[in-house]
Amino acid sequence: MIYVFLLITLFSFIFAFRKKKPLFLSVPFATIGVYMIVQVAMVPLPFWETVKFIFSLR
Repeated sequence: MIYVFLLITLFSFIFAFRKKKPLFLSVPFATIGVYMIVQVAMVPLPFWETVKFIFSLR
């Protein structure tokens, strides 16, 4: 999975510098955010209880 994120990051850097659009640099962060939401949604508890549990860990 790390290789997928590295490829996404590499391609976003290439597109950002070639097209001179810095918006492409936000793609890796958005991808990681979506991945985290999908992983939380896969837990068999309700979504908000899972989020509360994750942030209550010490």
